[in-house]
Amino acid sequence: MRRLLPALAAAVLAAAALLAGCSNTPPREEGPTVEGSTLIGEVGDPRNRARLHTELGSLYYTRGSMSIALEELRAAIAADPNYALAYGAFGMVYMDLRENALAEENFQRALRLAPNEPDLNHNYGWFLCQTQREPESIKYFLHAIRNPLYPAPWRSYAAAGVCSLRMKNVKDADEFFQRALRLEPDEPNSLIKLSQIRYDQGRFDDARALVMRYAKVAPPSAESLWLGLRIERKAGMRVAEQSYATQLRRRFPASDEYRKLQRGEFD
Repeated sequence: MRRLLPALAAAVLAAAALLAGCSNTPPREEGPTVEGSTLIGEVGDPRNRARLHTELGSLYYTRGSMSIALEELRAAIAADPNYALAYGAFGMVYMDLRENALAEENFQRALRLAPNEPDLNHNYGWFLCQTQREPESIKYFLHAIRNPLYPAPWRSYAAAGVCSLRMKNVKDADEFFQRALRLEPDEPNSLIKLSQIRYDQGRFDDARALVMRYAKVAPPSAESLWLGLRIERKAGMRVAEQSYATQLRRRFPASDEYRKLQRGEFD
């Protein structure tokens, strides 16, 4: 889940431009390039070099260039073996590569170095959730949220809600999604998951309102179209139901949701 990493592209490009434009820096051998910008040599103290390589590695990771991401992260560790965020980024790359033992090792090392860093706690929590350790994941999400400097606590509330649903703990999931939406009313995952909960509770008007909010902030997904279709079916709104069915067929013909529609498995 690459969206769990912080958005680093702007920081990378800004840093690259700054390094390239330093007039008092002698010419050095060219380093990696990103979107036309170039990092020139190895400028600055070890921690700064580690940070820049980690940001580049994270950017390549979000683009799916895993081998280059790993090269950049190795360069970060070579510059500063105690830079926690580099190990955290290693953990995310290895998680996507399904190298779970390596992901675990790197997440743990990152948290030993920076136990209160919220992004590290959030990402390790998500790793635990993805590896069927949902109960353990919740404490890392909550630890991230408790950091007053965490700029996006709704991410961790939303993730805690998803992991609670996987444990069939609907009560806690409901509360986590509501907390996420109080902080960020347009958080898409919380909108659609809470809508599903309201549908299951028979609160169809509330479920419809949440689906409509979701449609304003996120592109349609098979999940959102299927849920909208079933809400309108329950309400007897056949025209709206057919509209959702048409969109589901056109956009997601290979989805499990469309196969359920074809089989008439609405609940």
